[in-house]
Amino acid sequence: MSQQVRNAEVARRTNETDIKLAFGVDGTGEVAIETDVPFMNHMLDLFAKHGQFDLKVEARGDVDIDDHHTVEDIGICLGQVLREALGDKAGIKRYASVFVPMDEALAQVIIDISNRPHFELRADFPSATVGSFSVELVHEFLWKLALEARITLHVIVHYGRNTHHMVEAVFKALGRALDEATSIDPRVKGVPSTKGVL
Repeated sequence: MSQQVRNAEVARRTNETDIKLAFGVDGTGEVAIETDVPFMNHMLDLFAKHGQFDLKVEARGDVDIDDHHTVEDIGICLGQVLREALGDKAGIKRYASVFVPMDEALAQVIIDISNRPHFELRADFPSATVGSFSVELVHEFLWKLALEARITLHVIVHYGRNTHHMVEAVFKALGRALDEATSIDPRVKGVPSTKGVL
């Protein structure tokens, strides 16, 4: 039985942002990212490389106001393409829990590809910014990703002193957890739910 190609792309244009995003679940970590938010470029690169996803992002936004709309809309677009690429979700592992250290910081990401959007973040970041990037946008991005992908996403930063390290650990763990949860388990027949549908 041949496996379906799990790719999707989206274009989203508003008065605030103009985004084109393409995503491949079963990729090799091939990345082409160009946004107006350099720190987000770095985090998306980490996410895709550690998840072995193919990711292409072109995003322009009203960063003269702030980075909020651009980061939020990238999260929306990524969630939409993830949901589309997974199709009926037949054969996936569905769940994953991954710990990733980054020097002194330790992050954990737990995922259920549930078709029930929910997001929890437990993190005590020492600083409000990393360079010019507002750390509250980490929550905004992850929440919109979970909402649009219709996944249950729990993120816990157990400890850390350096905010950059803590956020970086989150995005690496997100990539690895999503890779595991979306991977095909040959033992799974159909959809991994007693309901028969996700």
